Amino acid sequence: MRFLFGLLFLPLVAVVCMAQQPERRIFVAGLGGIAALSADARTEFSQGTLTSQYKPENGLAVNVAAGRHFNDWVSVQGNYIWNRNQVRLSGTDGALFYDLPNSSRQHQIVVDGMLYFRPLTSRVRPYLSTGFAAVHISREQTGSAAPPLPSRIPEPSASAWYPGVRVAVGVDLLLSNGWGFRYSFSETLSPNLFSKSLTPPASSNLMNFQNLWGFVKYF
Repeated sequence: MRFLFGLLFLPLVAVVCMAQQPERRIFVAGLGGIAALSADARTEFSQGTLTSQYKPENGLAVNVAAGRHFNDWVSVQGNYIWNRNQVRLSGTDGALFYDLPNSSRQHQIVVDGMLYFRPLTSRVRPYLSTGFAAVHISREQTGSAAPPLPSRIPEPSASAWYPGVRVAVGVDLLLSNGWGFRYSFSETLSPNLFSKSLTPPASSNLMNFQNLWGFVKYF
């Protein structure tokens, strides 16, 4: 009889113990991974043949974040994101051609709203987030091209702040002792410093895609 009573009473004890545990609603996260930038190109025939393009390479990215869970479903998060990419700017003006290597860095300050699809106590919590960003893009020419060169080539360096929009999907995997693992795939859309550096300027906005992995600490 006592055994049966214990079996019936055990779930109630577990529920009470869980209710007494402090809710971990504050979190900080550190992630790292790969950043890929979109490419662009343009051709004009109004004054001879003018072509321009830039070609980026994949680079490193780091994301540091802190946020708060308001309830099981809605959270807010602040981010600092840094990434570095090599970018080649090239173009033609008639028979003359240039191809210039550049090193580029981007800094993003982002505030995200996050929508989770499972409760705080779930081991697996997929989410969707979106937010507004302040994006600083810079580039620095790291090599020279052999003459003769066209008269209109990009300046050796450029930098600017732009507004941006960031959208991300990801998942939090709850581990033990207030720790978790996070995967995130995001895209940040902003005006395009590289396109503006070219003659003729390309017209597309810059898309910054990031695959990130890291850990979350809950408080």
